[in-house]
Amino acid sequence: MSQHEAHECLRVGQPAPDFTATAVFDQEFSEVQLSNYRGKYVVIFFYPLDFTFVCPTEITAFSDRYDAFKVLNTEVLGISVDSEFSHLAWTQTDRKSGGVGDLNYPLVSDIKKEISSAYNVLDPEAGIALRGLFIIDKEGIIQHATINNLAFGRNVDETLRTLQAIQHVQANPDEVCPAGWQPGDKTMNPDPVKSKAYFESV
Repeated sequence: MSQHEAHECLRVGQPAPDFTATAVFDQEFSEVQLSNYRGKYVVIFFYPLDFTFVCPTEITAFSDRYDAFKVLNTEVLGISVDSEFSHLAWTQTDRKSGGVGDLNYPLVSDIKKEISSAYNVLDPEAGIALRGLFIIDKEGIIQHATINNLAFGRNVDETLRTLQAIQHVQANPDEVCPAGWQPGDKTMNPDPVKSKAYFESV
């Protein structure tokens, strides 16, 4: 199997490709290795470029809601093909000037485009990553994956809701979450007879 074919096969239920890369966090460079987060959930989101238009709205939205992820034992990692120096400059530029300011999570540099290739989100013609988002569980398994085209951003609340649903069914293996499930809502038992209790109650 070629490297390209391996990337094409990446899907939920598989181990998340590990990576080690330079990141910017708290105005400093540090090394980030995905496998070091085992035991935590990880939200990885790819974005096209620093100093663009939709990207800062997403990046600051994830930062502003970081505490909600932290409570759920979850780390957030933003990744683009920019250098760590570009990331640093962007975090040193305030929001009113088109920057992102200080962030509550690391921005990872994928300058060699190896991570975005491994996660099958690289747009080879443009040379940048599409807006891929992956939720990885405590065992390093991909539980959720979405990819938006370049022109429209993602919803942090929906990412949190999906994360909560994943954590609920992993903690309660006899239950499944129906569409739009929120914490506190009824769940279903994935059984033809037992599921009737759910349908009779809604």
